[in-house]
Amino acid sequence: MARFAPAALVAVLLLATGAAFAYTEKLKLTRSPIFGTQVENKVFSPVCECPSDVAAIAFRLREADRMTVEIVHQGEVVRELVRNRRQRAGPVLVVWDGRDEAGSVVPEGAYRPRVRLLEQRRTITLPNPIRVDTTRPRFELVAVHPRVFSPDGDGRRDRVRLRYRLSEPAQVSLYVDGRRRGLKRGRQTEGVVEWNGRIGGRPVSKGTYALTLGARDVAGNAARRPRPRAVLVRYVALGRDRIQTRAGARFAVLVSTDARRVEWRLGARSGTASRGTLRLRAPLVPG
Repeated sequence: MARFAPAALVAVLLLATGAAFAYTEKLKLTRSPIFGTQVENKVFSPVCECPSDVAAIAFRLREADRMTVEIVHQGEVVRELVRNRRQRAGPVLVVWDGRDEAGSVVPEGAYRPRVRLLEQRRTITLPNPIRVDTTRPRFELVAVHPRVFSPDGDGRRDRVRLRYRLSEPAQVSLYVDGRRRGLKRGRQTEGVVEWNGRIGGRPVSKGTYALTLGARDVAGNAARRPRPRAVLVRYVALGRDRIQTRAGARFAVLVSTDARRVEWRLGARSGTASRGTLRLRAPLVPG
């Protein structure tokens, strides 16, 4: 009898292997009980205090079942989002806030949602990795030029340019006196943002304005804004607001402008002159 034992063992192993193969092939032909998987905010920051501070996990069930949904990292369960809940067939939406069972923010890295269907005895790890990123991008405002400009549309110093560098791709915003006034397209790590001296489509008044830039990365982390830089908006500025002189006497006034020549009018007389110091004669009649 002992001599038949090895042969019997081989036969049992072959039968077991064949059954496992058949079961595997059957699973391949069986439609997955879960389909239409999707994750909103595949990269997110639980600490960004922004709309992308959670990940929304969506999928559809083919049949009703008792369901458990977990977040796993390197095979370990980090958070149980749903436990043994009766779920009807159709759409399912589960939200993860990037925290573990203790309520602490998880370390940076890639995580995956896993669904257990208890009645079907199926465990399915969704093919949608979720990356947690809590690191702020580093931001450098390299240069602001010109510091004095005139948004009058004459093509000379109409805009101020802010050149920047970032440690990672992020969307850049322009801030004027602490309020966001523009959003740059794309997520370049370096580039230029321009301000045309307009707010709400209208040119701003002459004066000094504080400009800086802000940035948010893909996960929603906001960079610390660089120190604001002051720029001066001026159109045509005179060196003196009030000039007193005798009737018929000559006087001079400094005219600051981007234009090469200026037009002037004084009483009944008018003319053009080069920018800089304008020398005129007062009218003969006092007033």
